[in-house]
Amino acid sequence: MKNKLLANIALFLTALTWGLSFVAQRAGMDYVGPFTFNAIRSIIGGFSLIPVISIVKLMQEDTRTKEVRHEQHVTLAKAGILCGVALFLAMSIQQYCMLYSPAGKAGFITALYIIYVPLISMLFLGQKLSNNVKISVVIAVVGLYLLCFKENTGGFSYYDVLLLIGAFFYGVHILVVNHFSQKVNAVKTSCVQFFVVGILSLPLMFAFETPTMASIVECKVPILYAGILTCGVAYTLQIYGQKYTAPVIATLILCLESVFAVIGGVIILHETMTLREILGCTLMISAVILSELKFPKKEVLQPLPQEEEPIAGSVR
Repeated sequence: MKNKLLANIALFLTALTWGLSFVAQRAGMDYVGPFTFNAIRSIIGGFSLIPVISIVKLMQEDTRTKEVRHEQHVTLAKAGILCGVALFLAMSIQQYCMLYSPAGKAGFITALYIIYVPLISMLFLGQKLSNNVKISVVIAVVGLYLLCFKENTGGFSYYDVLLLIGAFFYGVHILVVNHFSQKVNAVKTSCVQFFVVGILSLPLMFAFETPTMASIVECKVPILYAGILTCGVAYTLQIYGQKYTAPVIATLILCLESVFAVIGGVIILHETMTLREILGCTLMISAVILSELKFPKKEVLQPLPQEEEPIAGSVR
């Protein structure tokens, strides 16, 4: 019970940190390019977890055998690399779009990763979709239309479509985390995945951008927030939270990030939304919540079989 409560609190703090990170990401684009931002914040996020790993290692005696330790290291490397690749694709696409998309809108479109999760499970894992997920997809499409479609610009923005693709890879990341959450240490996995993201971002940073030390220093507040809090803290809390919380509850809590993104965009960046966009956001968050609700099935009561008399002194 205690682990479940702490896990839910961890997921709530994750959603809050993720939501406000859209503000930091949007602000960071005034100083550096998207690959520079991702490379530096991911490497900072990885390094910020090394002291935590070292302290925990000193506090606990390692009683594992050499064989068990090797097997766990292999699993950790596999989890960190797979999570890192999925996260690199998602973060790169999303960060590029932050050059042109408001933080609030990006937050709501990205939240569709929660609907992508059951869709990916159906297409690649052979799982069936429940009726509420099917309905939520329709509602999400309507909400997305209201939020993103602009008649005066000829339809959807190119960056809206890219954000949808980025949300897909966030869905892949969620599934990979779910697969490995019971097998690996949350802090170590988070550390490895961010070094993977940083290493993959570095070649693109030098190929497509011209980062300078002056611009990076000017961007220090958004980078440090996104690096230490969003990467180092929030993603570790996510892996910990998913370990002790049911997937349905976890995704419901995590979907709050889109709400925090809008609130942060309005308060900090002074962004505004039209009534049509607000309605679209409302439909999208409703679709996200509906997709994760579980409705109990009606059970047909069968007559109980006639039992023999219990043996004296037995407990039923």
